Amino acid sequence: MSSEVPDPTDIDAASVEPVRIEDEMEQSYIDYAMSVIAGRALPRVEDGLKPVHRRILYAMGEMGVTSGSSHRKSSSIVGETMGDYHPHGDQAIYDTLVRMAQEFSMRYPLVDGQGNFGSMDGDPPAAQRYTEARMAAIAEELLEDIEKDTVDFSSNYDDRLQEPDVLPAAFPNLLVNGSSGIAVGMSTNVPPHNLGEVIDATIALIDDPDVSVEQLMEHVKGPDFPTGANIVGRDAIYSAYATGRGRIRVRAEFEVEEWKNGRERIVVTELPYQSNKARLVERIAEDVNEGDLEGITDLRDESDRDGVRVVIELKRGANTEVVKNKLLENHLERTFGVINLALVDGQPRVLTLKETLEEYVSHRREVVRRRSEYDLAEAEDRAHILEGRLKALENVDEVVDLIQDSADRSAAKGALCETFGFSEAQAEHIVRMQLGSLTSMEAAEIEAEYEEVTAEIERLETILESETELLEVIKEELREIKAEYDDERRTSIVEDQGVVTHEDLIPQEDVLVVMTEDDYVKRMPVDTFDPQGRGGKGIIGADVKEGDRVTSVFRANTHDYLLCFTNRGKVYQLKTYEIPEMGRTARGKSAVNIVDLEPGENITAIVDTDALDADEFVTMVTRDGYVKRTAGEAFENILSTGIIAASLEDGDELVDVAVTDGSKDLVIATEHGMTIRFDEGEVRAMGRNARGVNGIKLEAGDAVAGLVATDEGDDRALLTVTQNGYGKRTPLSEYRTQSRYGKGLIDIKTGDRNGSVIDVKAVTDADHLVIMSDRGQIMRTRAAEVSTVGRNTMGVTVMDVESGDSVASVDVLPDVNGAGEASDDDVAEESDDVSDERASTEPAPEDE
Repeated sequence: MSSEVPDPTDIDAASVEPVRIEDEMEQSYIDYAMSVIAGRALPRVEDGLKPVHRRILYAMGEMGVTSGSSHRKSSSIVGETMGDYHPHGDQAIYDTLVRMAQEFSMRYPLVDGQGNFGSMDGDPPAAQRYTEARMAAIAEELLEDIEKDTVDFSSNYDDRLQEPDVLPAAFPNLLVNGSSGIAVGMSTNVPPHNLGEVIDATIALIDDPDVSVEQLMEHVKGPDFPTGANIVGRDAIYSAYATGRGRIRVRAEFEVEEWKNGRERIVVTELPYQSNKARLVERIAEDVNEGDLEGITDLRDESDRDGVRVVIELKRGANTEVVKNKLLENHLERTFGVINLALVDGQPRVLTLKETLEEYVSHRREVVRRRSEYDLAEAEDRAHILEGRLKALENVDEVVDLIQDSADRSAAKGALCETFGFSEAQAEHIVRMQLGSLTSMEAAEIEAEYEEVTAEIERLETILESETELLEVIKEELREIKAEYDDERRTSIVEDQGVVTHEDLIPQEDVLVVMTEDDYVKRMPVDTFDPQGRGGKGIIGADVKEGDRVTSVFRANTHDYLLCFTNRGKVYQLKTYEIPEMGRTARGKSAVNIVDLEPGENITAIVDTDALDADEFVTMVTRDGYVKRTAGEAFENILSTGIIAASLEDGDELVDVAVTDGSKDLVIATEHGMTIRFDEGEVRAMGRNARGVNGIKLEAGDAVAGLVATDEGDDRALLTVTQNGYGKRTPLSEYRTQSRYGKGLIDIKTGDRNGSVIDVKAVTDADHLVIMSDRGQIMRTRAAEVSTVGRNTMGVTVMDVESGDSVASVDVLPDVNGAGEASDDDVAEESDDVSDERASTEPAPEDE
């Protein structure tokens, strides 16, 4: 063949047609897309097979590798298929052959494999030269009667052979075994079903063409996966059957077993369809190691040839419901997206359950009709021959003499036709008859056969003349298939009891959340710490590593949504239960696994969103004395990476946050013991990106320590706690209202003994205080034990802080008695407070 490029001058200009490049590209892409859709990726609705599946089965049939033959090397089957029908590479063909043999992939495998054909763990099959295969018996039902002109054939890729466009398919394979594939711009994902249920639905449709999807679902309960498991809810099944699309939740089968020493374990025995068991176990182990899945002590895969068995051992006292829910949420439940897309008359269509069965029945109607016509022609030909033989037997002597007197076989045939009126075919048959067939016994057999053939002709004619009879044949053959291959349903359907979230299984309780400078965080039940008298050292509340220090401790309910404000002016949102619960002496878990904090960013204030209404404000104060108010609705949609709560100048930090309603007074306290109280109305509402306005005029070296919101009728006291463990309570009424941006009033003497102010809180006598030191010592005491004295005093010992340690954070457990008053045991006698040698009652200097 010449490879020379033709001379452009030899091309006839009249034969060149100008084409827009976009039009040519569009048409070329459409041609390519349709080639992929029809020739590779989508199954035909009639037999549920893609070309590669159909060609493999047809090649095996042509090779005689049926269920009754011995197994043949897979490489031989692949080679025959590739060489004669599917020239697309041996690996693609082998992968398809393998899947048709996998019991965990096909509800009714079409190939009987021998050797390693892969596993649920994702293990690859052995090379095709090592494995052997033959057709499964049920696959032969797809090919049944293909030799009787029941389907159309087309030339193979090199016009050497003929291959079927579709298989006769004695059962609705598209629904029975399902199919999946990705084409160009579309995909299909048909789940497998139980054979008996699908056949019952097909028969119901034949009996009543107006049957509804709901009535068909009385037979087809839902998908039936080869790996079993459970489908959650029926609504999604109905949606998939009624529209051709749906999302079905498939849940693993498992049970909780009592184990030794009062412990429990979860045993998984069935997995959702198409789950990789080894990867599943690996991901569960990863979550356990990373702390995302708590309460598990051991994880084992005990699966064998008898089935799946994954054992998950739980800790003693672990909340089994919580662990189960977490496993379902992340591992043991997955969604199967149903897309019932198939080729109908060469065009892709999304089909409902009823439409799918209608198309199949239409296909079988055509197959049975063409088969009946073929069988009728065969029977009529046989009857014609038998009629000739019977006629010859009636005139046996004359026929024998005529043949004897003929010069040759051709002359004999001509004489028979002329003398007795035999047809060419009858005469040919008679001259080839053996003498033994002329016995009386042989004659009786011919007469019996003729009667059978005549009856068969009448039956076939009735089928072809009557639609009802033809449909009865289809139904009877379907019943025979069901009787031969039907089995028990594997996938159960459980009612959807609603979405049980992880939160639903977490008990509501008050906890303490501890955070350190290096961003370690944990939560502990409040009951872990019994109240102590003031002045105690407390107990270990966190094992802080060297170089780290506690920065905050706060109370929250496990179900609270928390707005976490950081020193850098950002806010994050999380549920309290998302913080891991750990023992009193545990260090905690790195907060970067829970909140996406940046290096050096610490949480400095917490707001419980349950206490934040749409018409309220989030009021913030910074270290340099700036204050701002932002509407609560601005914090409704918070990204996982946080959002800006306040813009800060270089070196400034967000210190404290309070929730206000527009009518409060704000009390700002500084580290040097100063306070200022002013109407929040002096601070206009601003957006999140605003910096704010000046709230207090700070002296050199001073900084804001905390913020309290109060009002005129507030009978609470202002609790002030200092770095060295001293504190006092002063009625909020003693702090008169001033204008914003003043120096304020002296609240507490700081100096060497007290150290700087750490925090201020508004408290009642019934409140309890939780105080934590840098080194992790934590103490719970009654607010009533802290002296109530005037401003400008030194206070009393609240916590006995060891040398080198200091108070890190203070939080309040509001009204632990629920009555707003302290019990008799909780109230400290005033005389003891006043006589404390470390208390100061000297009068306050003139207000500044």
